[in-house]
Amino acid sequence: MRIPRFTTVFALMLAVAAGLDAQPKKKKLLAIGKSVGFQHDSVSHALGTIWKLGQETGLWDTFIRTDTQLITKKKLGGNAKNLDYFDAIFFYTTGELDMDEEQRASFLQFIRDGKGFIGTHSATDTFYKWPEYGELVGGYFNEHPWHQLVGVFVEDRDFLATRHFPPRIEITDEIYQFKDYSRDRVRVLMSIDVSTVDLTKKGVHRTDKDFAVTWVRQYGKGRMFYSSLGHREEVWDRPDIQKMWVEGVKWAMGLTPGDATPRPKKSD
Repeated sequence: MRIPRFTTVFALMLAVAAGLDAQPKKKKLLAIGKSVGFQHDSVSHALGTIWKLGQETGLWDTFIRTDTQLITKKKLGGNAKNLDYFDAIFFYTTGELDMDEEQRASFLQFIRDGKGFIGTHSATDTFYKWPEYGELVGGYFNEHPWHQLVGVFVEDRDFLATRHFPPRIEITDEIYQFKDYSRDRVRVLMSIDVSTVDLTKKGVHRTDKDFAVTWVRQYGKGRMFYSSLGHREEVWDRPDIQKMWVEGVKWAMGLTPGDATPRPKKSD
């Protein structure tokens, strides 16, 4: 029996429509670049890169803000969005940001309930007077003894955000050390090769020679991804670092699996 042409065309249109419906919805990332203190020159470049990566991969739309207004569960007027609209929050921030008690509680609950938080560089130089934030991120900035070419060990090459790296890379950037940081609470993905830095330099406080660079942690049902890299604009232009951020955002948004179980430092 011959099938009428219009029936075939109609069936094809339905198949195309079904395929379009099957496409996953793009995620929404709230990216905040706000400084209450030191102003990093690379903030705009970093936020632009995160926006670009979302567009290139087609996985997320980035909403860039220089304020914290949308970090709330309150209904905002006009076309303003609140946390209900987003899947993850990205911080390139410094200092004590202007967030009231409702915003702080909503921010933490947003992540505990299964959403994501991504922090870069000075996100650990933020909210010193809010201990719950430090617990979420996994540590606080405690000076940057080195700004130079350093070796970085890729400790976890099973995790998707660092799988593409070789066991060791070299990078020129401002290197942080941390306080209130412990491998009992986070899973370290990358750390400094201490043979490439001067441990006797003024400002070096850690005696355990443990200078983490990138780590993850589970926070309730949510996920936290942090990397201290990104002080310099050219760091954001490196394809391997951009790949790290793509996979880090994907993981934080729950798009990919990844073990965030803390584990001790491997013996030298």
